[in-house]
Amino acid sequence: MNVFWNKIKVSFLFTFFSLGIMAQNKDQMVRIAEVEIIPDYLEQYKAILKEEAEASIRLEPGVIAIFPMFQKDNPNQIKILEIYANTEAYQSHLKTPHFLLYKTSTLKMVKSLKLNDLEALDVETMSALFKKYQ
Repeated sequence: MNVFWNKIKVSFLFTFFSLGIMAQNKDQMVRIAEVEIIPDYLEQYKAILKEEAEASIRLEPGVIAIFPMFQKDNPNQIKILEIYANTEAYQSHLKTPHFLLYKTSTLKMVKSLKLNDLEALDVETMSALFKKYQ
């Protein structure tokens, strides 16, 4: 599993810098999805989500990050950091085969879903944070 997360992190940082899209981009769309999974489906859900996240980063230039995480004390609570170049990239993402497969195959597994759209408080510090990984 560490290899997968390292690939995602490296892919995220490479994409972030190679596109020249920094936190200052006012068109960027940033979201944290909060997903509660029915416990009986957790392992199946995680496998499907990993495939979707990897495909999104690899295949979609407008997807800056799809970074799934779970709460240590409650692994059924999944958080997904999503960063898109703009709303058009997000709308395009929703139509991809890998997202549609994820959405349709996990529908019965999701107990609740909350989408939180965000904006950075301090874009200068955020940019410096990502430079540390170069």
